[in-house]
Amino acid sequence: MNYIMDLRKKIGHETVMTVGCGILIENEKGQLLLQKRSDNGQWCIPGGALEVGETYEEAACREIREEVGIEAQDLSLYGLYSGDDRLIRYPNEDVVYSLAVIFYTTSYTGSISNEDSEVLEHRFFSKEEIPEDLFFPDKRPIVDWAAGKREISVN
Repeated sequence: MNYIMDLRKKIGHETVMTVGCGILIENEKGQLLLQKRSDNGQWCIPGGALEVGETYEEAACREIREEVGIEAQDLSLYGLYSGDDRLIRYPNEDVVYSLAVIFYTTSYTGSISNEDSEVLEHRFFSKEEIPEDLFFPDKRPIVDWAAGKREISVN
């Protein structure tokens, strides 16, 4: 079941409010995992949209499994993000206002894969190496992480 795709069949490209769930995954070197999107070539936090009936954590873990190929564990809530930068117009002209629930972990199992069609590559970045070409809606949590914020952010 894909709620957003079913809704798009009825309303076309009009604005839809969604909830995105992502995970800041930090490796043993203190680097952050980012993924390069296939639709615009920008770097973002691995994650995706909440489906009907899922919890935030279930959605985040499902998306990580599908897009990255790993099992994320021991999640903690990192931040809740809303605001003007969460209004997204995709290359196909779909528009969403995507509230974001961002988790954090240093624990995962499996091997990182670039096989998902939504992803060009995955790479770990240190705080000093964060790329300039960030997917705008994910910029705030990535910058928060790079600034060393570890408390729950609600903004």
